[in-house]
Amino acid sequence: MRDLIIVGAGGFAREVAGAVHALRRTWRLLGYVDDDPATHDRQFGGIPVRGPSDVVCALPDVAVVVCVGSPRDYGVRQRIVRRLRLPAHRYATVVHPSADVGPGCAVGTGSALLAQVVLTADATVGTHVAIMPQAVVTHDCRVSDYATIASGVRLGGRVRIGPGAYVGAGALIREGVTIGDSALVGMGSVVLSDVPPGQVWAGNPARYRRPADLSETTAGRARR
Repeated sequence: MRDLIIVGAGGFAREVAGAVHALRRTWRLLGYVDDDPATHDRQFGGIPVRGPSDVVCALPDVAVVVCVGSPRDYGVRQRIVRRLRLPAHRYATVVHPSADVGPGCAVGTGSALLAQVVLTADATVGTHVAIMPQAVVTHDCRVSDYATIASGVRLGGRVRIGPGAYVGAGALIREGVTIGDSALVGMGSVVLSDVPPGQVWAGNPARYRRPADLSETTAGRARR
């Protein structure tokens, strides 16, 4: 078993801890780290918070997985990875044992696939991607680095999810559609056409609602 620390102590992080527990002899979970001082010296499900995220830089033999982000700030995972500047080999890839990863599929380092996720065939998941329970990623899809696929999402064949994009719970994405970089798709949406980068789309059928709030994302900072 290799020692592991989870960056973050929120809901997603605790769900990933459940996946680590289900994997049993693969990882030895040492705890969480979190930049919110209110979490320090606390325990969640018996697992301690060991301090801020920078703690992992002083533990070179410990694997790391960054498990933060929400629709309110879905660029935070990318910001933390870039700030930590850890080499790629430090990052763990956590795949729940109930997930079904089909033939020809690939999952990048630092990514987490939770319970009952399905990758059907020849799907590619990039680095530091979060895929929540019961999401289905079908044939020839490409989910780019730092993207988030929330629970119950269904991606039709050949869908492209751009870097840093967020697809909300229960959304349905038509085959061949592209969700642009740092775009956000609202929960329960039915997306029938391409979503441009940096936009929020929602509804059935999904339509443009507003620009995404990129002020705190890496993409947003680059555009200033």
